[in-house]
Amino acid sequence: MATVDITGEQFASTIEGNDIVLVDFWAAWCGPCRQFAPTYGAASEKHTDVVFAKVDTEAEQQLAAEAGITSIPTLMAFRDKVLVFSQPGALNGQQLEQVIEAVKGLDMDEVHAHIAKSRAESQES
Repeated sequence: MATVDITGEQFASTIEGNDIVLVDFWAAWCGPCRQFAPTYGAASEKHTDVVFAKVDTEAEQQLAAEAGITSIPTLMAFRDKVLVFSQPGALNGQQLEQVIEAVKGLDMDEVHAHIAKSRAESQES
């Protein structure tokens, strides 16, 4: 599956409608973004079970602000509607592969239990 460009209107439905979504926040003027693009594209062809989305931070400034993007490129990974990874900086192919495999290997029951526990603890204080 090739990468897909998404807008603010499509962001939530993309996250909610797919098991695993990687999102690359980028801009055309950003050198590291341009360097990362072929790596990201190659991974999208290899991992057809993952949605590889791209958000142009120049065109989608409000979405970038809502996502807390302060440096680009920034890669976010969502699994079962939960943000499980967020890191600025271009990754090489091996690093991106490690992120993808780690996201696929997560025990989401454990992740959801941790989130529920954190929410309960914050409500107690």
